[in-house]
Formats: sequence, structure tokens, C-alpha cells
Amino acid sequence: MRWDEARAQVAYAQHWWVRETLADALHQAALKTPERVVIVDADARLDCRTLHARAVSLARGLLGRAASGSVVSFMLPNWHEAAVIYHAATLAGMVVHPILPSLRDRELTFMLQDVDSRIIFIPSTLRSHDFSTMLERVAAQLGRPPQVVVVRGDPGPHISFASLFEDSVQSLPTLEPEAVRMVLYTSGTSGSPKGVLHSHNSIHALVRQIGRHWLVRPGDTYLVASPVSHIGGSIYAFECPLLLGMRAILMERWDADAAVQLLLAEGCTHMAGATPFLVQLLAAAQRAQTRLPDLKLFICGGASVPPSLIRQAAAYFEHAAVTRVYGSTEVPVITVGTPDRDDLFHAAETDGAVGIAEVRLVDSAGRHADEGEILARGPQMLVGYLHAESEAGVFDQDGYYRTGDIGRRVDGNYLVVSGRAKDIIIRNGENISPKEVEDVLAEHPAIKEVAVVGLPDARTGERACAIIVLKKKNDAPDIDGLRTFLSAQGLAVFKYPEEVVVWEVLPKNDAGKILKHKIRAQLMQRTAGS
Repeated sequence: MRWDEARAQVAYAQHWWVRETLADALHQAALKTPERVVIVDADARLDCRTLHARAVSLARGLLGRAASGSVVSFMLPNWHEAAVIYHAATLAGMVVHPILPSLRDRELTFMLQDVDSRIIFIPSTLRSHDFSTMLERVAAQLGRPPQVVVVRGDPGPHISFASLFEDSVQSLPTLEPEAVRMVLYTSGTSGSPKGVLHSHNSIHALVRQIGRHWLVRPGDTYLVASPVSHIGGSIYAFECPLLLGMRAILMERWDADAAVQLLLAEGCTHMAGATPFLVQLLAAAQRAQTRLPDLKLFICGGASVPPSLIRQAAAYFEHAAVTRVYGSTEVPVITVGTPDRDDLFHAAETDGAVGIAEVRLVDSAGRHADEGEILARGPQMLVGYLHAESEAGVFDQDGYYRTGDIGRRVDGNYLVVSGRAKDIIIRNGENISPKEVEDVLAEHPAIKEVAVVGLPDARTGERACAIIVLKKKNDAPDIDGLRTFLSAQGLAVFKYPEEVVVWEVLPKNDAGKILKHKIRAQLMQRTAGS
């Protein structure tokens, strides 16, 4: 863990960090507001008393199978069981490890081994994919596989979720607010995902910042359409209901028309999502001829948030502030947006005001610049990476995180993200490492060289294009052929390129490095001329 005693003392003094944990908040909620509903998942509604009782029972079950401090993974959609698992792992003093259900064998094998997961929760099947069989394949490749628990469906050779709630006399540990309590993997430019570590207090600071800046009042309701395996979705679903007095409405799978009906039926006041969520929600609300009168705030982040979209949505959702924000898994919510309907300019044209994070803009030599790489640090930032070697070059000498994004300031405290220095594609709100996809495609028998780049896309934010050089002419795989190959290699579907282009040579510098900015420029010119 990275530690700065002076900054820690400031965080405590300013109350961004506290001595209590989420476990304390859950206990107090069960005592003071036992019947307050905090989680809604279709017909399932969990009040504070029920959530606390189930989490305590499951925490004891977990401690009967693994030691406090162990990593507990869950690979679930937005189900209420995920909230019970999250809180149970917290009570048990374990480290929770959310995993996207869209990942497959290759990524899952890497993560479970890398983090030494001791227990993983899965569905039996989900959207025609057999998770139970996948975990059998993955476990066979691991020297120390985790215990597999099936949450819904036939457990088969695995452990049933219900069996973990059987009577147990395991006592619950005393928790330390500075201890690591979550590990999330983020796509890195090196190809392999990196485990980002957050503590009780880094997450607490993040949630308190949300409570201060995002028009939150006790009794408000959050529609959680973003995956709970992301830092955002997990916070909205698991933390805000207890720390801010909100209610979370979980959507198992995004559907804009269904979202409109949920927003209306549940009186939802808050929602967040990447560009495609807002585009589709606006269209669905217009189809339903509703302006979502209860909606107070829509937070829009990720790549390519067009100012025109923010203006259109703010005009139509006449009671809501609609704003851009910016952050990362390492330093969540660097900017808090502009949650003020009267300041549409900053909401649409910038990524919002800097919140509790400190931000620097530096040039390639590390000197302060009017426009440069965004460096950030704050009480909500990661406490480190799972492996110390992953930190090489990531932090400056003052402990600022190098985001790899380029930005400039506007009107003092507002930030505009103008580009990316890091080679990451953000499509439908998911981070894709081109290097990871390139490494797999490089094994294709017909491909001599390959580069994967992101191109702007009005619907998804960005789309992925694979530019390949062939070993033999007239032996080019089409896009379906590439996807079949990637599937056989166990890569998640959401990482597949949407386009394949064959070139005779890739542009490189004198050192042999592929010049992706030239590739993008040529492809963009082609698009503009078509």
C-alpha cells in the first residue's frame, strides 16, 4: 500500500476519512431504520434489517470457508445477491473482487490466479452462457482454484448459495478503516489488467464527495444500470444506500425503454452512465412522451460525451441537471461535473469542476502546463496496485496519479479532457486495452503485424478497428473470422474489433514503434472523405 501520513491526517481532519466502516453503517441502519428499503431488484426488496441479517449470516458462512483478509470474487449482473455478498465480505474483513460477467476464460483465469481468489460467486447460466462449466475449465488451469458458489440455478458440482447461510458460530472480526476492502481490475496499456486496491476510507471519501456535490437528499433513489462490477455501479448500489440514505434500483440488463418505466415507477432521482446510456434514455423517454419529472441529475462520463447531447438532454429532462464528469478506477470522480441547470455552458462544454482531488497539468518534462497530462491525487484515490511493480511510472514524486489523459483548465476550476496519452479504447463505457487484443491477434496464423485503434462513434463513444498486415497476400481474415479466432482464445466479446482493415505496412518511427496517431488520422480522413 502507498501511504502518506501527512495527507492521511488531513483526510481525517476534513472528515473525508473516518474511523467507522461500511459495516458500522449497516449495523446502525438496521437498528435505526430497519424497514427502510435500500435495494430493489425486480420483485426482491431488501430493507435494512433484512440486508443486515443476510449479510451477517453469509459473513459467518464465508469465514467458515476462508480466512479474514481473503479475496472473495463475484461475477454477477446487477442482482440483489451481489449486495448481500458485498456487505458480507465487508463484515468478514475480506477483500471483495467484482468481475464483469462479460469476461471469459482468458481474463478470468488471469484474475483469479493473480489475486488468489478463495471464493467466487457466479450464476449457473446467464444470457445463454454456461458459467458453471466455464468455472470448471478455469479451475482446472489453476494451481489453487477458488471455491465456486452458484447464486441462481443448479449448482451442479459447485456449492449452492443457500448452503452458505446455514448456522455458523464464526465470530466477525474488528475492521480497520485503512485496510484494503476492494480490488478492481482495470485495462492497462501493457496489455495485462492491473489490480487497483481501494480501502474502506478511499471509498468513503468518494461517497461523501457524491453526497456533497450531486444533489443527494435522504430518500432519493438511484437507478443503477451501470454494472456493479465497475467502481461506479458498486458505489451506487452498495455504498450510497447506507452512507447517503438513498435507495438503489438494480437493472440486470440495460434496456432504455424498461429504464424509463423503472424511473417513472420508482420515482428515481439519480442516474449515471456512459454516453450510450444517455443517448438511448433520451430517445426512449421521447418515445414514451415523458420528461421524467422525478429525475434530478444524470451523470455522464466515459469517452466522447458530445456537448450537444448534454444540451439536448438538459432541454428535454426539464427538471434534471445533466452534466459531464471525469474520473478513473484509480481516482474516481476527479471532477464532480456541473450539477446546476443554470450553468449549461460548463455542464456541456467542460468535464466539470474539480472536486476533492488535487489536479495538476504537466508537459512531457513534468513541468506545469496550460494544457498537458492530467495528474490527480486525493482522499478517494487508490491505495496502490496489487503488485508493486505495476506502479512503475504511474505516480510522480508527490504521489499524484498519472492519468494518461490530456486536459486543460477553463474558468479556473473547470477541466476539459482534450485527449488521451494512454492507449485505451472506451466503448459503451467499458475500457478496452488494444495491447491485450493485439497480443491475441498476433497469434493468428494469417497475421504478420496488427494494430488496434479506437475511432469516434456517435452510438458507442468509440469503436475498435484492427489494422492488419498479412503474412501472405489474399489471405485476409474477415471480421467474422477474427471474432471466431478471438472467441476460441477465450477473449470477452466486448473487446472484439468491429472493423478490420488490411494495409501493406504499418507506419513506424525510427525505433520501430507503431505510430497509432498516424493510423487514426488516416482512418479519420478516410471516414471524412466517404
